[in-house]
Amino acid sequence: MLKKVLIANRGEIALRILRACKEMDISTVAVYSTVDRDLKHVLLADETICIGPAPSPQSYLNMPAIIAAAEVTGADAIHPGYGFLSENADFAEMVETSGFAFIGPRADNIRLMGDKVTAIEAMKKAGVPCVPGSDGPLDDNPENIRAMAKKIGYPVIIKAAGGGGGRGMRVVHDEKEIVDSVNLTRQEAGSFFGNSMVYMEKYLQHPRHVEIQVLSDTHGNAIFLGERDCSMQRRNQKVVEEAPAPGITEKERAKIGKVCVQACDRIGYRGAGTFEFLYENGEFYFIEMNTRIQVEHPVTELISGVDLLKEQLRIAAGEALSIRQKDITLTGHAIECRINAEDPKNFMPSPGLITAYHPPGGPGIRVDSHIYSGYKVPPSYDSMIAKIISYGETREVAIKRMLNALDETVIEGIKTNIALQEIILSDDGFVKGGEDIHYLEDHIMKESS
Repeated sequence: MLKKVLIANRGEIALRILRACKEMDISTVAVYSTVDRDLKHVLLADETICIGPAPSPQSYLNMPAIIAAAEVTGADAIHPGYGFLSENADFAEMVETSGFAFIGPRADNIRLMGDKVTAIEAMKKAGVPCVPGSDGPLDDNPENIRAMAKKIGYPVIIKAAGGGGGRGMRVVHDEKEIVDSVNLTRQEAGSFFGNSMVYMEKYLQHPRHVEIQVLSDTHGNAIFLGERDCSMQRRNQKVVEEAPAPGITEKERAKIGKVCVQACDRIGYRGAGTFEFLYENGEFYFIEMNTRIQVEHPVTELISGVDLLKEQLRIAAGEALSIRQKDITLTGHAIECRINAEDPKNFMPSPGLITAYHPPGGPGIRVDSHIYSGYKVPPSYDSMIAKIISYGETREVAIKRMLNALDETVIEGIKTNIALQEIILSDDGFVKGGEDIHYLEDHIMKESS
């Protein structure tokens, strides 16, 4: 087993990693920026080392500084969490060539799945269902672009091959817009991602966002742990996640899960990963694979009883998975609400001093958060400050427990999106279950404004 893990991240995921390491008697090293010296995991880690000032490129994205910190502290592995360098193939490669274990996939896995064009090609070869599309990058010929869009059928969506996080995509409804839209998306892709390659897909008008969690070790074992529904989104950013997905049958779950496991075997995948799909009219369409632990991993942990972080650590140490597919039983229902430090009216970030904090409790409530009374939320990073997760034997119970938890939560001194979460959880459409990815913006937010 690993002896010492360097946590190359911050916030709640860094604290989550630290707790998993402690349970497995693994020493921890916390790296931090100058504004993060008071983070909870920094205060609890066995060793700490400052790697630079607040701007991410000078700290959490500073690969040489992180490698140097691992060398100085004698760490034998690095966990990147999510975000920052977690899906950077060059970083994964640098970690392993420097003699450390990278707690995540191999660099070639990350490169393959990080480029949406090559990812779709690989998934098609592995038998994973994909959205009808251009099957490769678009060229510069306007006639070819028009012909491709006509073949696929409007509306279509233009996507950046190196895109992610809701950026680098544009929906086109008719031929008059297609060429200009492709060129504009190509320019944006070059600016945002350093890769101007774009491709085209059929735009599904009422899909849900359903994803499959997988684990795969280096001994030929791969499993899936059910699915999550992440359809409650604002500007392509997830707000509420739940597991299992409402309305997905056991037969559908088993079928798509088996396909994802086979894909892991085919590409030689290592670690935790998530296959993301659009789901419409009973069909799954692959959109991308996240080669890291997900923000929403707690809902899967609660319904499966599997600690995903511990399994990540075991896999990185070269051990086999502690469970097999036959051991997986999904029980009950779990919901996660992302709590952000932001203005509930205009969604602008709301950094500042937390003057009072009281987390919720009670049966079936879990809170993953790094904040505390007296903690100052910096303006330099993502605005998520907590995840509240509820679990119940039924979805109805999980919803009621979440509403109770949101009502109990006290965060003073800054603004948060708790009021929006309460509106979502009380909405008739959400309570019914199975709404599409547009529902939050097109119905809930419009009706509540």
